Amino acid sequence: MVNKMRTEALLTVVAEWLEEGEIPSLVFRNERTIDPENLDRILAVVGPRRAGKTYFMYQLIQSLLQGGRHKREDILFIDFEDYRLGGFTGDDMDELFAAFHQLAGQYPHFLFFDEVQNLPDWNRVLRTLHNRRRFKIIVSGSNSKLLGREIATELRGRYDDFLMLPFSFQEYLQYRGVSFTPSSLRTAARGNIMAAFDDYVRHGGFPEVVMAGSRAEQRKLLQNYFKTIFYRDILERYNIKARYVLDAVMNDFLETYSDVFSISRFEKHLKGNGLPGSKRTIANYLHYLQEAFFIIANDKFSFSPRRRIMNPKKVYLTDTGFAALGRPFAENRGRILENVVAIELFRREMELYYFKDRNECDFIVKKGTLPTHAIQVCWELTRQNEKREIAGLKDAFKSLDLPSGTILTYAQEEEREISGRRVPVLPAWKWLLTDDTNGIASG
Repeated sequence: MVNKMRTEALLTVVAEWLEEGEIPSLVFRNERTIDPENLDRILAVVGPRRAGKTYFMYQLIQSLLQGGRHKREDILFIDFEDYRLGGFTGDDMDELFAAFHQLAGQYPHFLFFDEVQNLPDWNRVLRTLHNRRRFKIIVSGSNSKLLGREIATELRGRYDDFLMLPFSFQEYLQYRGVSFTPSSLRTAARGNIMAAFDDYVRHGGFPEVVMAGSRAEQRKLLQNYFKTIFYRDILERYNIKARYVLDAVMNDFLETYSDVFSISRFEKHLKGNGLPGSKRTIANYLHYLQEAFFIIANDKFSFSPRRRIMNPKKVYLTDTGFAALGRPFAENRGRILENVVAIELFRREMELYYFKDRNECDFIVKKGTLPTHAIQVCWELTRQNEKREIAGLKDAFKSLDLPSGTILTYAQEEEREISGRRVPVLPAWKWLLTDDTNGIASG
């Protein structure tokens, strides 16, 4: 017998969607064009919390409602973080549909499930619903397990996904009302773009943070995001016992992003401060933070998968706004710029590594079985750092036989001859405004 309280809760949730659920004003994202009517597979929108996934689903719902194409009764939107759905499982799904039918007089045609990772055994539930062939299914999730490469076998062939991160620089300019053309990038108008880039680098691209009215409000939002990842996405989800270790790891990343993270060295750091914490525990937390999209972690390049796993990872924050919770910007501007580039390469879904031998190269892009491109990032090429930065590129070129490379800086633009290759030196902001994902270096 169905629990009466559960039935009432489901009726209330559905009624609120049908009668009261307002679609908020939207900042449209530069994502792929999607028509929910033409979906044959489950579509998953995956990325960090507060990156805009829910609003993107609203954007799709709005497209269905526009011009009377569909009515609200054709659509069911469920937020699986709604406290009233605590304990909801796949076995309750038919009761949810019954509640919808009772109120709408029909079953939904489109299913929008927000934060679906909170639904136990979600992949089995989605497979079952898809097999009924009566629904178009769109889901969102804040856990990388929803990305295609992590998907269980039962969803193969039924599932597509795309990554949604906080605003790209192009989207940031769009929101700020700063327009540009290839020719305007060479005029005085570039001053507006660079001013916007300064803000973007310092405060990141989380939509709510970008829209905040003051620096204090921005910081408060970022602190809340940090706490939510700490408590809800890691502590509660994985039933963490060693809370102090998780706290130490997350706060360390606020200080040491764009740097190699050694589990062994961090274990010694904990012990040096009288805190126990095993290498396995630290490695687990590193993995959880990647799953929750708090960090991006790149392996050291090697043709051997085993060596890649064994070597320390180079860690970046998924949004540079988090860096504002650590040290002042002036102390870290080169590392923040590198972090901006890491985020964009991750957004473009590049297979990324770092190179380190005698010298270090920040990014190695791999396509198929071979590395194809090297990227070095620094705030400015100067007499003091030029030899070191170029040496990293030279070592990567020689060791990996790379055909091309790029140096990204804050403002410099020129071309260098390095190891027999013509290497462009580009402003990072200009590179961010290109859509090229093949040549990497176009500007």
